[in-house]
Formats: sequence, C-alpha cells, structure tokens
Amino acid sequence: MGVFHHRLWFTGVAVVILILQGSNRIVSSDRGSALFVFGDSLVDVGNNNFLSSIAKANYFPYGIDFNMGPTGRFSNGKTFVDIIGDMMGAPYPLPFSDSNTVGDRLLAGVNYASASAGILDESGQNYGERYSLSQQVLNFESTLEQLRTVLDGRNLTDFLAKSIAILVFGSNDYINNYLMPSMYSSSYVYSPPEFANLLLNHYARQLLALYNVGLRKFFIAGIGPLGCIPNQRASGQAPEGRCVDSVNQIIGTFNEGLRSIVDQLNKRPGAVSVYGNTYSAVGDILNNPDNYGFTVLDRGCCGIGRNLGQITCLPFAYPCANRSQYVFWDAFHPTEAVNTILAGRAFYGPPSDSYPINIQQMTLFNSS
Repeated sequence: MGVFHHRLWFTGVAVVILILQGSNRIVSSDRGSALFVFGDSLVDVGNNNFLSSIAKANYFPYGIDFNMGPTGRFSNGKTFVDIIGDMMGAPYPLPFSDSNTVGDRLLAGVNYASASAGILDESGQNYGERYSLSQQVLNFESTLEQLRTVLDGRNLTDFLAKSIAILVFGSNDYINNYLMPSMYSSSYVYSPPEFANLLLNHYARQLLALYNVGLRKFFIAGIGPLGCIPNQRASGQAPEGRCVDSVNQIIGTFNEGLRSIVDQLNKRPGAVSVYGNTYSAVGDILNNPDNYGFTVLDRGCCGIGRNLGQITCLPFAYPCANRSQYVFWDAFHPTEAVNTILAGRAFYGPPSDSYPINIQQMTLFNSS
C-alpha cells in the first residue's frame, strides 16, 4: 500500500507498566514480576468504569473474546499489556480506581491507565473525567505511600529498581485535542513541531518524576499511525482505501523526540529505558497484511457509519465474526490479534522494534 512515511514511529499507544520483581521480605523471586500500567484506552482495564466519563468499554461486545468478558478493556480480547504480562508470567494488575486495590494486592501490580487520557491535562476533556498523565503519576505516588506500609525502605528501593515502567501516551493529545479544532485551540496556537515539543516537555517532566521516586526501567511506546485508524479514515480527508497521510506526518516529530528522551534518560544512573517503535510495526501490518493473515484494514469490526468509525462500538452491537482478520476492533483501537503482534515485537524484537533493547532483555538487566 505504501501508506507510511517510513521515518515515522508508532507504539501500542498511551501507558506505563511497572514490572515489580519482589523484595526479599515480601515478594519472592519465584512469584514473578508485577505490572504497574500507565496510559490511555489502549491499556485501560476498567479505571474509567469508576469515573464520570462516556469513554467506557464495560459492556458487550467489548471483551467478547476475553475470558473475563467486558471489563473496561477497549478490545475484543487482551490488551497489549495483558499479553506482555502473559509473556512475563505476571498477573493482570487491578485498576487503581477499584476500592479492592489495596494492601498486599498492590504487590501484584496496579493499572492506572484511563481512556481518553493525554499527556496534557486538557486532552480528552470532551469525554468527561479521566486520569491524565500527571494525575496517574500522582496516583502512583499514593500507591507508594501504601507500599511503604508493606515493604521496609531498603526492600521498597530494591523493588522499584527491579520494576519496569511501560508508558503508552500521546494518541489522545492528537485525536482528542490537536485534531479537534472545533473544541481545542491548540492547532491554531502551535505548529505541529511546536505541539510535539510541548508534549515532549510535559512527558519528560513526568518521566523524571517517576525516576526520582525510584523507578529505573521504562518501556515508552510511541504513537501509532493515527491517520490509518477508522475514525480518521471516516473523516473523508483521504481517498478511499488510503490513510490520512497528513495526520501520520505530524506525529513524526513527537515519536522521534520520544526516542531522544529515551537516550537522555539512559544517561541517568541506573536507568534502563526503551522506545517502542509501534508505528513501524503497525505500518508493516498495514503494508503487508497477507504476512499476518489480515484481510480487513480500513474499517472497524464494531462501529457505525463510514469505515465503521464515525460512531464507535455501542452496547450490544453485533461485531464482525472474523475478528482475527481485522486490524481494528473499533473506531480507535486494534484487535487482540494486532495487540499480540505488537507485544511480541516489544518483548522479543530487534532494536528497530524496541530500541535500544527489548523488554525481555530489560527484565534481565540489574539496575540496583
């Protein structure tokens, strides 16, 4: 198809996953790693169920292929993070908003991700309440306060140093901010490179905050080819069967800058950070679908309107039957089949997928 500007990058778009590998006192090494997840709807597992938001996925047919049914995951099945957890033998972290996510349960991990959340606090406000990046960092710090009652100082320090933070952010700063000029002024105020730099500056500050409280391992996913999602294809800004190239091009500066942030973060003592080049991975899927068994690239499996992307999947709608052949589940999100590919490339991939090392290699790195 040749729809991609190959210098651009994408990630399984907006979260931080902390993989906490227990302390000697409370969590033994044979218990495996825990995940602490930060991000947007790509990795939300139900936080928005507890918020006053219209961005929710706690109803059928979401979760139609997931063993727990509709949980708040914006997918037909597992998310990118769920599959990473499976690869690590880690349990699925509970959502931060759930009142049961307390005490020893924190040692199994926490998911802070929130649908419609952005790097900027105002992004996604058109959907109602959400935990922005800065709020998710504050929520993590409240978890740390509770962890201090479970682990003593030295064990907590070791626990955090062995953790992996995976962040998936940025999509909503474009879809639900910059590319929505009727509701947000950002596209009038900032050129695309200026807006990317604004996002990168905010992101870098929050990453530094997580480093300063003791985290050392970070997997940071880039933004995907947003011009190819059904929602953007439905806008009519591109010919039939084509992605909106102008949208893909404006996120290049952001993804390139995110890779540079990884390089800068790796200069700090003990830091091991990784950039996830999901843009390239999704580009490969869309340009070579036969290699992966996909036959439907330009519309959602569940949705309404042009490309089944003008209105996203409504309660009790009938989704497509051949879900493993669809790249997109709804107007905005990939299917479990695509999440599986993205997770595999992040976990096992070469530097072109996961730079400078992959998640598997990062889990073996001693940051203490």
